[in-house]
Amino acid sequence: MTEAGIFVGGGGEGYGAPQELLLKYGNRHGLVAGATGTGKTVTLQILAEGFSAAGVPVFLADVKSDLAGLAVAGSAEAKLHDAFMKRCATIGYELTYQAFPVAFWDLFGEQGHPIRTTVTEMGPLLLSRLMDLSEAQEGVLNIAFRLADEEGLPLLDLKDLQAMLVWIGQNAAEIGLRYGNVASATVGAIQRQLLVLENQGGTRLFGEPALDLADMMRLAPDGRGQVNILAADKLMASPRLYATFLLWLLSELFEELPEVGDPDKPKFVFFFDEAHLLFDDAPKALVDKVEQVARLIRSKGVGVFFITQNPADVPDDILGQLGNRVQHALRAFTAKDQKDLARAAQNYRPNPAFDTETAIKEVGTGEAVTSFLQNKGVPGIVERTLVRPPASQLGPITPEERRAVIAATGLGYKYDQTIDRDSAFERLQARAEAAAQAAAEAEAAEERLAADERARKESRRYEGRSRRGSSRSDSIATAFGKSLARQLGTKTGQAIVRGILGSLFKSR
Repeated sequence: MTEAGIFVGGGGEGYGAPQELLLKYGNRHGLVAGATGTGKTVTLQILAEGFSAAGVPVFLADVKSDLAGLAVAGSAEAKLHDAFMKRCATIGYELTYQAFPVAFWDLFGEQGHPIRTTVTEMGPLLLSRLMDLSEAQEGVLNIAFRLADEEGLPLLDLKDLQAMLVWIGQNAAEIGLRYGNVASATVGAIQRQLLVLENQGGTRLFGEPALDLADMMRLAPDGRGQVNILAADKLMASPRLYATFLLWLLSELFEELPEVGDPDKPKFVFFFDEAHLLFDDAPKALVDKVEQVARLIRSKGVGVFFITQNPADVPDDILGQLGNRVQHALRAFTAKDQKDLARAAQNYRPNPAFDTETAIKEVGTGEAVTSFLQNKGVPGIVERTLVRPPASQLGPITPEERRAVIAATGLGYKYDQTIDRDSAFERLQARAEAAAQAAAEAEAAEERLAADERARKESRRYEGRSRRGSSRSDSIATAFGKSLARQLGTKTGQAIVRGILGSLFKSR
């Protein structure tokens, strides 16, 4: 590379002038397209090398474990060494094998440092995309985020969001009066989608410590930019999770980085491999957001390069913003393929020396049709280009080499251990326990009051029986006394008295 740009490739007989990606236009974004096996990975590798050598940190996803070789220098013993040297002689490039400063990342924490974000940072729009929610379900998710803010309930991981949804379901009637109807069936559907997300590995994406972008934007002691490689071979089994995570990372760069105007070189370059996954079945709101980010993020000094098999995978509004382009071979077997090929050719400034559409069909592996922004940001004339060989190792590295690179970054102390701090789950659980305790105490108090009332009623019944019994005894004695007094006035009565008293006092 030169001080002004990154050497991408050159020409020989039948090829055009040497091609450079000018650093000052590195934040004008780019496209690397081509069918499988045509050399996109090598192009991505040499662009990452070039930006790193210029002191620009980069991020890329290693979909096939081929890009890990950036951490190891190429070798003269490699089987392609002779072919590389021949290519360098043809294009006039001096190749020096070297390794680059690499940091490995992995959402699953297996092939690199764990990389996490919080539910709050992801936001309801991207989460809805991640879980493929309907409009009504997305509405309830937005309510969950609003209530979490109002109630002071941090949403850090998935169990926080699950607890929040349970709380919303339990208080649906009251919440519905403020924000509209919240159907229990809708809450249940979101919970089921969260379960699917957990099964795809989403649990490891959400939590703390969350990623600090500064740890991706570091420079090596020699001034080269850090190459951040996301292990994505396993992640690709969940393409929606992969695409949503990369879009979140791009959004974070947009939100956190300051405006830098028109820098001499980018502050950060982001390679979005398998870009079609971002736009497949994406709702218009999401596509609009990507377009907005792509348009505005260049003022933050961030360049975005989309890597895909076909330029047609990228919406026109976004494709028009990609000023630096490397087009590898496209196959045209069907009518649709031919239409896509013609469309791809129309995106280049024509070269009178050849037909662009024909050239895109004919370029071989490691060759490309290229166009880079020139002075004043004008697109360069399309050229047929032999892409230069990489300075780092082409292909995967050994597990031992990977472990050594991971240990050397010094980031393990910060990210390898998860933190589970007080958040929505714990706070709602504490509320529920407090409410249960208060309910138990209230129930116990009611039982005590009821027992006291029963005791008072029993006491009153007992006193009533006692008074009734005493009154009856008094009545019988009085009646008997009156009867006896009447009888004492008669002879019969006197006889009775004598008989009774006589028997008692007979001795007298």
